[in-house]
Amino acid sequence: MKNINLMMLREPLIAMLFFLFIVKICGYLFYMDGLIAITYRCNARCKMCNIWKYPTKPSEEISPDDLRKLPSGLRFVNITGGEPFIREDIEDFINILRTKAGRIVISTNGFFTQRILDVAKRNPDVGIRVSLEGFSKTNDKLRGIEGGFERGLKTLVELNALGHKDIGFGITLSDENPDDLIPLFHLSESMKMEFATAAVHNSFYFHKDDNVMDRQEKIVAALEKLVNELLKSNRPKNWFRAYFNHGLINYVLGNPRLLPCKAGSILFFIDPYGDVHPCNGMDESFGNIKEKNWDEIWNSRHSDEIRELVRNCPKNCWMIGSVAPMIKKNIIPVSLWVLSKKILSISGKKYRFSK
Repeated sequence: MKNINLMMLREPLIAMLFFLFIVKICGYLFYMDGLIAITYRCNARCKMCNIWKYPTKPSEEISPDDLRKLPSGLRFVNITGGEPFIREDIEDFINILRTKAGRIVISTNGFFTQRILDVAKRNPDVGIRVSLEGFSKTNDKLRGIEGGFERGLKTLVELNALGHKDIGFGITLSDENPDDLIPLFHLSESMKMEFATAAVHNSFYFHKDDNVMDRQEKIVAALEKLVNELLKSNRPKNWFRAYFNHGLINYVLGNPRLLPCKAGSILFFIDPYGDVHPCNGMDESFGNIKEKNWDEIWNSRHSDEIRELVRNCPKNCWMIGSVAPMIKKNIIPVSLWVLSKKILSISGKKYRFSK
């Protein structure tokens, strides 16, 4: 093991303290995150998600004006689907949500390249995240779109050429794609893009109750390699992503989640019909945003009952939408984990999962 002195730790410590300062300030300014599915229509045929089998009708879907009822001061909003770029009025959603949230990110399969580029040109402050489940053969098999990887990658390349700043892609791990995790991460690093990870879940949102992971050992080994790569990085944000992936390993192994869940308190999910849920894992609804104002939806005896259900939820989900705000709420213990693992990384010792 390499000897560690204070000079070796000085730069990582300064970088992490600055990062924590920014996170803390943002925590004071913004208090809640939102996930908003604006359609269940989708051009993909994903194996791990059956949304495409249950598309919404355009006449049933929420309108941009419905979201004027949202409170101001949201920290972050993710526009998702289905495939959100199927909706031709997606920019109307962006324009209204910009008055409500500090940051907006759109999740997409990246297939509608020109439409995405047109929106990005007019909205340079909006993040774009493209889902890629592996390289060409693996991605197209899992997503059920012939040429889907090529189209998604083309979208990323063209966004990059456009000079769009907030770009990234990510993978949902299953038994069929752990071998592609590290090469995809290296691709993201070479393109200087954000890289997100998830693992298959079951919920009403995905219309799935049969997603299983039988190759846990293979998935865990791939995630451990990723954690080590992230810890070697010079970016403090990557060190905290290492913690997220540590928690993802914990989820893959079927353990109770590492942080408590506050869905329904600091997070909400709105489905295309307008129902407001605690998250996209719990089917219970606070109320419908088409029918009620936000105070009626969010502050009622019924909403308190749903939050009690969240406190007793047995699912142990570990999805970035519900975990990211909890990392910020528990920044001190998470930071201690990050610092300890960064020190080990500097010393040359490899991370291996342990609770």
